[in-house]
Amino acid sequence: MAERGENTHVQSYGIDALMPQEIAEKAEAVGAQKAQRDGVTLFMLAVLAGAFIALGAMFATAVLAGADGAIPFGVSRLLAGLVFCLGLILVVVGGAELFTGDALMVMALAARKLALSAMLRAWMIVYAGNFVGALGTAVLVFLSGQYLAGDGSVAAVALKFGVQKTSLAFDRALFLGILCNVLVCLAVWLSFGARSTTDKVLAILFPISAFVVAGFEHSVANMYLIPLAMLIKTLAPEALWAKLAHGPADYPGLTLGGFVLNLIPVTIGNIIGGGGLVGAVCWFIYLRTRPR
Repeated sequence: MAERGENTHVQSYGIDALMPQEIAEKAEAVGAQKAQRDGVTLFMLAVLAGAFIALGAMFATAVLAGADGAIPFGVSRLLAGLVFCLGLILVVVGGAELFTGDALMVMALAARKLALSAMLRAWMIVYAGNFVGALGTAVLVFLSGQYLAGDGSVAAVALKFGVQKTSLAFDRALFLGILCNVLVCLAVWLSFGARSTTDKVLAILFPISAFVVAGFEHSVANMYLIPLAMLIKTLAPEALWAKLAHGPADYPGLTLGGFVLNLIPVTIGNIIGGGGLVGAVCWFIYLRTRPR
């Protein structure tokens, strides 16, 4: 009933895309509404979102297979960014719950429509659900043998991603996480102003492509990419290593410790970028002067 009332309110503005002030009001209302969901529903929606982002990452990994030396770096990353958008499109259009996008709940917190404890509860449930969905998808992709496609070139890209991410220093991972979620939350922000599915897809396309091209760090995508690389390192058949001319010993950073040391700063950066530089700033600009 709350969602129906919210949609009726939005429709009163007309058929044009929402203006920034109206987007801010919608983002605030959506953030407050999300925190009221029961834990089981919130968790299952988060599992879906983790799987959706993982599918986008799988798509991007396959597109990059064999691209080194054949396609200019920027062009190959642009292609990867465009197909990675699948993940957030599925989240936004399908109504799943993504931790990075939920950083915008800070707007409802600032407006005192949401208690800090309720926001943190929602974030923890969604983060856990995203992890389960992304990790589960990594296991399914590995068991399917999809990583063996392209004569091992897909596995090579997956391993390369894992090594790059687990090799990042804490400060670099933090700032790459900040920049990433600025773009992700701007994509979600723009989608709030959309009137149709086509509008939402177009709103998502360029901000998400930009973060992939730039190499920024997304915590939920890393919940898929690093575990997949770890699975390949640990359990891939000998025939794959013969094709790659490498062995598991060549990837010492692909460990549980390396995964955690990437996820911590990236997650903190995602919160700062989405909650602070987008959510809090937009609340300050558009909503702070309203009568309480």
